[in-house]
Amino acid sequence: MKVIDHLQEAKRPLISFEIIPPLRGGDLASLLNLIEILAKYQPPYIDITSHAAEVVYDETPGGYQKRIKRKRPGTLGVCALIQKKFEIDAVPHLLVNGFTTQETEDFLIELHYLGIDNVLAIRGDGNGYEKPLEHGRTRHAHAIDLITQIKDMNKGVYLEDLLDAHPTDFCIGAAGYPEKHFEAPNLLSDIAWVKRKVEAGAEYIVTQMFFDNRHYFSFVETCREQGIDVPIIPGLKILTTRSQLTSLPRTFHCEIPPDLAGAVESAGEGEVTEAGVNWTLRQATELMAAGVPAIHLYVMQRSRAIQMLMDRLDIPDSF
Repeated sequence: MKVIDHLQEAKRPLISFEIIPPLRGGDLASLLNLIEILAKYQPPYIDITSHAAEVVYDETPGGYQKRIKRKRPGTLGVCALIQKKFEIDAVPHLLVNGFTTQETEDFLIELHYLGIDNVLAIRGDGNGYEKPLEHGRTRHAHAIDLITQIKDMNKGVYLEDLLDAHPTDFCIGAAGYPEKHFEAPNLLSDIAWVKRKVEAGAEYIVTQMFFDNRHYFSFVETCREQGIDVPIIPGLKILTTRSQLTSLPRTFHCEIPPDLAGAVESAGEGEVTEAGVNWTLRQATELMAAGVPAIHLYVMQRSRAIQMLMDRLDIPDSF
């Protein structure tokens, strides 16, 4: 079932999750246990992130040495596991950065064969590494280009002329940034890119994490004023460590409100997660009261905080 159909048929706000595949060579058992925990909350779909190769620098006696770190694999396999074993719709992330258009097409064909018909199309941040283009291969520049490629495949248009090419039927999601993308000069210009994504074929928007609901409400209001009428799903992250007070703003360019920062800084040993859960609980409660279609929770690989939140969250029976 497509994400957009889940949203349209829902009688109450939906709760979805986002997880990350294991590290290269890692054990799937812990991720499988996490999915089993999440499945108890009956999510309509679960997102699975994708990862490209990246440049890393290792410190050596002779100085720093550059090397290419291969991507974290497993997105396709985890998608199949979620959809076939747990009968929950999987939403794999597709990246522009780090992949050629030919690799993207192959991945989409494999998803189509597996009966996975949802994707989230994102550019992804630069990782310092671009794969050399050989033998006529090409790459996209923006998420809009990726969305266009997916939309073309939905029409039966592939990168080369194929006899009897079968159309795919992907539901396409895209990203939005309530506090603007860090590369955008201002929020309005960033929202202009969101509108272009929708015009290219994106059917819903899921936001980057935010910790102040005012950013989300303002973002949605401006999107509507600019003619963007697709569902806009708020993305929330539970803050669980003191170090995230600096690492999350640095990585995701999001603001940590003073009240949340103060609660985390004053929390005793083992109480930081409690402070983070309480904050996200207030956020989610206010958002659901405002009638959001769904809430997307960034889980990644740990379940304790999510279990604490879900056990306390009072989801309305209907909108």
